[in-house]
Amino acid sequence: MSKVVKLEAAEERLTAAGRWVARMDRGLSAAEEAELEAWMAADPKNTDVLLSMTRHWDEMEDLSRLAELFPEADCRPARQPRVAWAVSLAAAVVLAVGAWWLVDSELLGPSAPVADSQTADVFETAIGEQSTVTLSDGSTVVLNTNSRVRVAYSDSARILHLRRGEIHIDVADDATRPFSVIANDRILQAVGTAFSVEITDDRQIELVVTEGRVVVAIQTPATRAAEEPPKLAQSPGNTVSAGEEIRLGVSDEVVKAIAPEEIEAKLSWREGRLVFLDEPLEAALAEVERYTTIEFVFLDPALRTEAVTGQFRTGDVDTLLEVLRLNFGIAYERAEDGRVLLSSL
Repeated sequence: MSKVVKLEAAEERLTAAGRWVARMDRGLSAAEEAELEAWMAADPKNTDVLLSMTRHWDEMEDLSRLAELFPEADCRPARQPRVAWAVSLAAAVVLAVGAWWLVDSELLGPSAPVADSQTADVFETAIGEQSTVTLSDGSTVVLNTNSRVRVAYSDSARILHLRRGEIHIDVADDATRPFSVIANDRILQAVGTAFSVEITDDRQIELVVTEGRVVVAIQTPATRAAEEPPKLAQSPGNTVSAGEEIRLGVSDEVVKAIAPEEIEAKLSWREGRLVFLDEPLEAALAEVERYTTIEFVFLDPALRTEAVTGQFRTGDVDTLLEVLRLNFGIAYERAEDGRVLLSSL
C-alpha cells in the first residue's frame, strides 16, 4: 500500500519546513539554529513557506521562537483563513501513504473554512511529563511525554489532531458526533472505545485498542478539504478491535492480536511506569530516552540485543542503571555531555 513519493522542488521545501517546525517543537540546539538560519537565507521562499506553515497550524510558540532568533523575519500571526496543508507537520517525511495533495498560494487552493460552531483547544506535555485531560463531552485523554494535541468540537463531530507523541483516549458515548483522531495522513475513528495512538520517532503510527473498535482510513483529497471527517463505515479490512494493534505507515500493515500482559506493558506509562517483557536492551533504552534528556551509547554492540525484563519508574535512570549493572553485568559511565556509556563488565 505504501509508496515512495517523488518530491519536486516545492514539496522538498515544504518537507524541509515541516522538519524544522518539528525540531522547533522539541527545541533547537545552537548548531541547529545556525543551520536553520542558513536554510532560510538560501532562498526567500524557504522563509515564506516556514512562516506560512507555522501560521496556518497555529504554532504561536514556534512563531515566537522565530521572532527571537530572526527579528528581521515577519513572524506576525496570520489573519487570513486557515489553509489545510496536505503534507502535515507530522507527515513531513519522504515516505507517504497514498497521494499527497499540496495546497497553498504557491501550490493549489485553500480548504473549506472551519465551521462557526467549532471550538478548539491545544494540550501538550513536556519531556518526562504526563497529563490527563477531561474533554467537554466527558471523554478522557491521557498525554504521554512530549505530546501535543489539538481538540476541535462542533455540533456534528469531535476531532483530535495528534501532532506528536502518544495518547490514550477513553471516548464518551455520543452517537450523533463521531470521535476522530487525525494522525499524519490517517483518520482513526472510535466506535464506543478506548485506545492509544503513538506517532513514533520514524513517523509511523502505532494503534492499540483496549475497548470497542477503531475504524482506520487514509485521508483523501475530499476528506482533507472537508470541514470534518466523514463517518466511516466498518469492514473487516479497516477495523481494529479490542485486544488488537496495528502499525500504520509500514509496508505490511497487519492487524495483530496482542496479549493482555503486552497491553499492560505498553500502557504502563499511564501509571508512571515502564514495563519491559523480554525486550531488546536497545529498544528498551530508546523508550527510556523519551522521558529524559539522556542519550545511551553502546560501547559494546553486543549489548544491543540483550533481552531485558523488568519494571521501572519513568525517568528513574539511576535505578535502571544499577539493575543493569547488578543483574545483567552491564557497566555504565556518565559523560559530561549527559550521555551514558554502556559496556560489558
